[in-house]
Amino acid sequence: MLAGKRITVVLPAYNAVKTLRQTYEEIPRDLVDDVILTDDASSDDTAALAQRLGIHTLRHERNRGYGGNQKTCYAEALGRGADIVVMLHPDYQYSPRLVPAMASMIVSGHYDVVLGSRILGTGALVGGMPVWKYVANRGLTLVENLLLGQKLSEYHTGYRAWSRDVLERLPLLAGSDDFVFDNQMLAQAAWHGFRIGEISCPTRYFAEASSINFRRSVTYGIGVLRTASQYRLARWGLARPAMFEDRAELRLRSPDWRSAPAGSRPARDLPEAAETPGAT
Repeated sequence: MLAGKRITVVLPAYNAVKTLRQTYEEIPRDLVDDVILTDDASSDDTAALAQRLGIHTLRHERNRGYGGNQKTCYAEALGRGADIVVMLHPDYQYSPRLVPAMASMIVSGHYDVVLGSRILGTGALVGGMPVWKYVANRGLTLVENLLLGQKLSEYHTGYRAWSRDVLERLPLLAGSDDFVFDNQMLAQAAWHGFRIGEISCPTRYFAEASSINFRRSVTYGIGVLRTASQYRLARWGLARPAMFEDRAELRLRSPDWRSAPAGSRPARDLPEAAETPGAT
């Protein structure tokens, strides 16, 4: 709890058994009220380890993708009363010790969204980010800043904090279930006028840390450019992408989206997630 706000950390997990414990043990539990992990049909024992650690654990019966995992995480967090939700990858690539700082920036009232930036400072290359990824990150960010009218150091970090108001307002069900969902969320936040802040975050690239390969990175980059272009065209009144429409049926539902009436939510976008027996 921070200034009366309930803080929740969500962990979108896929085959994270080697790094989950280390990540979880560095989460400042004196401040964080709730930790939620959604296992995206991992082939390892990620869900079982999460249970043993006492994490509130959900598991997709089939892999729904990184974006689909986040939708489950955010909906569950809202349903459990979160005021501020921090998404942290359980692969120990980002420092969990920055959760209080990121949450504080939202509690201050100055920001609605906070990004843990690997680009601010010198942390990215020092932490082992491949040079080609660094160059691609900087190039895509330049284009996005121009098209979205923002001035961010990067759009591609997986370390993000959101206020409850943002998660309830954005039409997240219109977003992809793949990696580009991250980028679409930021474009949606910019579209709705939410204030986006950044904090410098060290990063670690090592064998066990998750990282998409070159082919998937190219697909992601194309998706990023498409998202930014759709944003600009929509601003000019030349397109009406669903991800920028302000429609209630495209928003996450709480407190319990899993019991929503049939047909009230697109099953392809918001997967049924089973609570793992014995999870807290």
